[in-house]
Amino acid sequence: MSRIISERWQKVEDLIDEFCQTDQVPAIALQLAVGDESRSYFSGRQRISDQADTLSDDAIFLVASITKPIVVSGVLKLLEEGALLLGDRIKRFIPEFGCAGKHGITFRHLMTHTSGLPDMLPDNQELRAANAPLSEFVKQICELTPDEPPGRIVQYQSTGIAILGEVISRITGQSCADYLRQTLFEPLQMNDTSLGLTEEWMLGDNPRVKRITEIRIPEELDVEAHWDWNSSYWRRFGAPWGGLLTTPADLSKFAGMLRAGGRFQEQQILSPQAIREATRDQLPSIAGLSVAARQGKGWGLGWQIVSASSSDYYGDLLSRSAFGHGGATGTVFWVDPELDASAVILTTEPQQPHGRFLSLITNRIVASIKPG
Repeated sequence: MSRIISERWQKVEDLIDEFCQTDQVPAIALQLAVGDESRSYFSGRQRISDQADTLSDDAIFLVASITKPIVVSGVLKLLEEGALLLGDRIKRFIPEFGCAGKHGITFRHLMTHTSGLPDMLPDNQELRAANAPLSEFVKQICELTPDEPPGRIVQYQSTGIAILGEVISRITGQSCADYLRQTLFEPLQMNDTSLGLTEEWMLGDNPRVKRITEIRIPEELDVEAHWDWNSSYWRRFGAPWGGLLTTPADLSKFAGMLRAGGRFQEQQILSPQAIREATRDQLPSIAGLSVAARQGKGWGLGWQIVSASSSDYYGDLLSRSAFGHGGATGTVFWVDPELDASAVILTTEPQQPHGRFLSLITNRIVASIKPG
């Protein structure tokens, strides 16, 4: 069984402290699981203006695009229940989506970023500045013309994940946030996780909203305070492509479920077969997708395949079976089945456009593991 080497783990903590004490990163929270062992470490400031090491061990983070494979997992639950097939066209569930060259887009295309849709809407910033609701984003995505026909290119697309969230709502009659809470978060006892800030999180003597960390917004992003990541608007918005609020401990429960073949305690959350499909590289089996189009890219169903991807999030030492996802707010989640390990690294410093700290931390973590 794989295990953590204690003296090497200390170097992980030292590196995290160095990043925070030199203000390269305001706050870093880490949860590692290896075999039956787990370690956590928290360093830095809850708020950017704090002068001391104030990050609490129950801090909540906006994890950005780590949201995407969680939403895909919700769709896979519906697949297991017989509500849909990966090859089904989206227009079967959202008829108004099937226009302007999108009639052939399937669930598999959306989950593997091969739909041809753009990452964001052309009016993305204007919509956020106007504090537009999610329904307006979905409406405009349904009117989009793809950049390429489905199955021709691999192009990261938040718009496609927005549509998956809408499909969940159309099939279940619930919001995507409520469906994920009932089918994933509650069974996994992820009690500090929500797709978007809810009224419940505003209540009580110690409301969860006070535990949400503040993200340092790079000047290059050119965003305004009333719609940036720290705004009440964005926290409440619950974007299926990037609005998950959670903790390292909660996400580690999700990772543990994946490592256990979909089981958590006495419940089967996802089938081993669904996890197998979600975590293998789907791109070689997509007809019409050339070898050149796949170069430097690897996607399962929602999950990035580390060994096939050119990414600044995962470092250099994970095994060929590893999968995960990063987030623009400075977050990464990975599972390495070969090492029987998983890690959740959540920060408040967007790694782009200049950073590489998530890879550096991951390398130190992996170097602290003795394989079984």
